[in-house]
Amino acid sequence: MSAKTIAVVNQKGGVGKTTTAVNMAAGLGLAARPTLLIDLDPQGNATTGLGIPKAELYPTIYHVLLGSEPLEKAIRDTVVPDLRLVPSDIDLVGAEIELVALERREHRLADTIRPIVDSYSYIVIDCPPSLGLLTINALAAADRVLVPLQCEFYALEGLTHLLKTVKLVRERLNARLAIEGIVLTMFDGRTSLALQIRDEVHRYFPGEIFETVIPRNVRLTEAPSHGRPVMLHDLRSNGSIAYLDLTREVIRHE
Repeated sequence: MSAKTIAVVNQKGGVGKTTTAVNMAAGLGLAARPTLLIDLDPQGNATTGLGIPKAELYPTIYHVLLGSEPLEKAIRDTVVPDLRLVPSDIDLVGAEIELVALERREHRLADTIRPIVDSYSYIVIDCPPSLGLLTINALAAADRVLVPLQCEFYALEGLTHLLKTVKLVRERLNARLAIEGIVLTMFDGRTSLALQIRDEVHRYFPGEIFETVIPRNVRLTEAPSHGRPVMLHDLRSNGSIAYLDLTREVIRHE
């Protein structure tokens, strides 16, 4: 059976997108689901967060998208036995411009992963914080979109714009694309604003919200500096428990 491909997308930065991509992918790997995480963000935070050093990083997803190296050559092992990574670095910034001149520019990632979809249960794509050509490539390659949403004032405005983009991609590039769900991140139940945003999201998007809510948690912010997902940093922390719960929800959707 071919891999379920999930794009983790939000055009706003600082919403816990990479944290969600890394820890959900790690959770899937720990659940004995062979998983490939593709770091499609030029900042390369998912690469660092899984302990892959940036020095002499070759090849990366940049070389794969531009056709100079095969995907298989870029895949790395990680600290989680059933999780592998295609790394990224700052070179990927140039890909947005270089892809424009190429054939099937929106489908480069989809074409790239097609040969390996039967080797994994899940492919998770960590997207850049924009709705540019890299994110469009992720949406064209994915089966599902998972949206991390920070409980803050402008969250719903950005979400509406993102869902319009998903609808356009579904109509023009990828008819099978669907919403996996919206996951509330950086949640602080002590603030009335967070509770208000949570209630509004449930009202506007009923049935599309994960039950799991990701709390603000010190261990989640520490883990990337150790090059490990939070489960390997502190299994009993609130952040670890929340991402394991999210992983169970994703698996239930299989």
